[in-house]
Amino acid sequence: MTAGIDAHVHLWDRAVDPQDWIDAETMAPIARDFGASDLSEMLASTGLDGAVVVQSSNSLDESIRLAKLDSSAIAGLVAWVDLAAEVGPQLDQIRRNAAVPVVGVRHLAHIDPDPEWMMREEVGAGLAVLEREGLCFDLVVREWQLPQATRLAARHGGLRFVLDHLGGPPEPGQDRSAWASRLRDLARQPNVVAKVSGLTSGLAPGSWRAADLAAPVTIALGSFGPGRLLYGSDWPLAELGGGAAPWKSALEALLDGLSASERARVFGGNAADVYSLS
Repeated sequence: MTAGIDAHVHLWDRAVDPQDWIDAETMAPIARDFGASDLSEMLASTGLDGAVVVQSSNSLDESIRLAKLDSSAIAGLVAWVDLAAEVGPQLDQIRRNAAVPVVGVRHLAHIDPDPEWMMREEVGAGLAVLEREGLCFDLVVREWQLPQATRLAARHGGLRFVLDHLGGPPEPGQDRSAWASRLRDLARQPNVVAKVSGLTSGLAPGSWRAADLAAPVTIALGSFGPGRLLYGSDWPLAELGGGAAPWKSALEALLDGLSASERARVFGGNAADVYSLS
């Protein structure tokens, strides 16, 4: 039986890894620390077995600490390294005395001061190291950056790219045509998969139903197919939209037309394959 995997969660201890982007007033549900025990409780509420923890700040120290979390709930870590510097020694630092395997790398490209960060020559050299290491690169981008992501994936055909949060589709009621076109272009790169995640993190609890999210999910399914989509809760940010369990239930309803084996791929099998989870 395929293990159920949540492909996108975060954990933080703000005393050592400050999360300055969290506004205590507007983001009250997540303005606290989240550890491995909290993750286990969340996974139990969604009926899944494990999760891929993803960096939440461009900090090597944060990744080193996350890698040392010894919990059966954590299946792998998408870490941060400075891709414009020597990548190998940084990976060695993260892996030293680690309890969690490094399965990928991510950089917060959507907020990087350089709008062309992904296109930098030295970043390309760092991505080549990830390819040699058999690691994935998670793309966290805004809609306008999707064409850059497409060029990057074409340039590094041997590297697996994982698009986080479907590239940030517009919220319900807004024009999705530009996003949909750019997403389809990216999906034509065979080395790219996508996480169906983050779609409720920006919505108020109780303000949305599964039907409100049908359009982006349908477009993603048509673009990537069930064999290249990964479920992610984006927890604890999912708490801003009402919680991980309501989001998972909504996605299950939206994917009701898939076969049981296809749903198993989306809710765990694809993540296990993409991230080489044991």
